[in-house]
Amino acid sequence: MNKEQKQLKTNMIFEYFDIHSHLNLGELKENQDEVISEMAKEKIGTITVGIDLETSKEAIALAKKYKNIWATVGFHPMNVFKEEFNKESYKNLILENEIVAIGECGLDYSKLKDNDLRTKERQKEVFTKQVELAVEFNKPLMIHCRPKENTMDAYFDALEILNSFSEPRLKGNIHFFVGDTNIAQRFLNIGFTLSFTGVVTFSKDYDQIIEYLPLNMILPETDAPFVTPVPYRGQCNKPQYIKEIVKRIAEIRNRDVEEVKQIFIKNTLRVFDSIKSDLT
Repeated sequence: MNKEQKQLKTNMIFEYFDIHSHLNLGELKENQDEVISEMAKEKIGTITVGIDLETSKEAIALAKKYKNIWATVGFHPMNVFKEEFNKESYKNLILENEIVAIGECGLDYSKLKDNDLRTKERQKEVFTKQVELAVEFNKPLMIHCRPKENTMDAYFDALEILNSFSEPRLKGNIHFFVGDTNIAQRFLNIGFTLSFTGVVTFSKDYDQIIEYLPLNMILPETDAPFVTPVPYRGQCNKPQYIKEIVKRIAEIRNRDVEEVKQIFIKNTLRVFDSIKSDLT
């Protein structure tokens, strides 16, 4: 990022920040300029997340072009047999660009058969390599973790990997959290935040965990173009809709929306401190 681009980001003041979106995927990719222009008018920033080498490069390109966009580079666990994870290629992206996090990386057992040990081991191997990158470059992790139905298996394995890296202490966020309070507490114990999507606007399944968590350990996300919140169900999700997620979390906690909004901005700047260096 050159001095002119950095100055543009420094001058940006946000009303809301969506910590996880995919402006590099699907319908959002087709309408990037329009969506990002609308975001700027509404003072909304976002982190665009890479899920493989190509989308990581696209996220970086967007972050360079727009003052309200930041990028991650990462390799999604469901891609482990679609392309080879080349650690050096990702390392080069991090060296050449200002990246705010490593990810989306992690473990996804949601669609695996119980005896599919090969896929699980491959996912753990690739996830570990990305954790190593986070340690090497002192970057937070953006973690995708999906357990098999009625279990917490992927969370248990992810925690085992994270806990094996004792020094320096890791940092990051568990994207689209679907675990219970026990799993949540284990992530809190190692300093990780948990983020919630538009699902909270149409399902009460997350109310208990949102009530349980300290507000300074919660982050809002859209995961756009996926899981569109109420009242926009049936439409393509956009980072602008982060407002509905913040509003719903404030309702669950019986707190003022403005107060919660400001807490979430502070949380974002704390976890993704490369953004903070751009804004201060």
